Amino acid sequence: MIIDLASLAPQQWVCPPGQRRIEYVDKGGIGLYLELRMSSPIGTYYLRYKNAQGKTCHQKIGSSAVLTVAEARREAKRIKAEITLGADPRAEAAAKRAVPTLAEFFQNHYLPHVKPRKRSWMRDDQLFNPRIKDALGSTRLDRVTRQEIQRLHTKLLEEGLAPATANHHVRLIKHCYYLAMEWGMADRNPAARMALFHEDNTVENYLGDQELAHLLKILRTDSNVAVCRVALFLLSTGCRVGEALRAKWSDVDIERRLFVISATNSKSRKLRSVPLNDTAIEVLQALPKGGESEFVFVNPETNKPFTDIRWSWVRLRKRAGFPNLRLHDLRHQYASLLVNGGRSLYEVQQILGHSDPKVTMRYAHLSTKALLDAANSASEKLRRTEVATGE
Repeated sequence: MIIDLASLAPQQWVCPPGQRRIEYVDKGGIGLYLELRMSSPIGTYYLRYKNAQGKTCHQKIGSSAVLTVAEARREAKRIKAEITLGADPRAEAAAKRAVPTLAEFFQNHYLPHVKPRKRSWMRDDQLFNPRIKDALGSTRLDRVTRQEIQRLHTKLLEEGLAPATANHHVRLIKHCYYLAMEWGMADRNPAARMALFHEDNTVENYLGDQELAHLLKILRTDSNVAVCRVALFLLSTGCRVGEALRAKWSDVDIERRLFVISATNSKSRKLRSVPLNDTAIEVLQALPKGGESEFVFVNPETNKPFTDIRWSWVRLRKRAGFPNLRLHDLRHQYASLLVNGGRSLYEVQQILGHSDPKVTMRYAHLSTKALLDAANSASEKLRRTEVATGE
């Protein structure tokens, strides 16, 4: 029904009996109409228009309880002008609805992409769920703001997370957006160039001789023999936990006393050979062989390779009286044994597989005893010279 909407009194804005809905089209040819439904006493203004493909579309303008007819007409004219210039409000609205939330993007796009490409993808899943998901997961990619990410970043630190861990959350969000931009699903990265917390990641727990002896006693007598052997291997080789757990018998050459870490298992993505000392050989020779598994360290309860031994290690370190000793500290302990044994930092770098010598320099302070011994050797030479010459 075509009428002058302004001439229609509000009490006449009702759906006729027996009809579910009715449209009152405003005179003037703009395309504005008022829709009334039997289920509601309040009408809704719409603009009817044709898109570039000639398809009839309907753009909602607003409620008759909020907008007057004059206001609805002005808004209809504004939208019509934009359409004349090439805009399509319905298509734009549909495009916005098609933008996934951050949680949908992470689950349906990010994870399928990184699973075959990143060994630590499970760590990303742990970082996202639940903290990032709870804070930002329900927000569309194009609506997440830099301030929201910064607020989450600060909150994580206030909850007691280490600065490095809080930073990892921001780095994950940043990586998600880099991929989204690459795939044309986002046009900006709200986490780009965001200031991170200062990370003091040089924390290392070194054991003295008595403490080390006590730990070795625990590792040689505890009932969890399989995990103790892994720990002994780490302490004897300086390998990373993942490198040891992914080790296969085909990587081990006991005769040549070498453990070859493939590029796919190495953090540096480069092939690396680790020399096997007597204690490492002892661990390997004590392991059961001839089973179905090709892996060196196998969980005796499942007959499958270990994937994570952290909880078993928590119990072992508490029993040893070192509640803060991390598995990675066994790698540092091995490095300290090399340095204090007089080995050069270059040798330590090669054995540990550091691609950057700056990383190895964190152990430089441990060489004090070796340097002091070297200095004392000159002192002894001076004394012997004095005695020999009688001066």
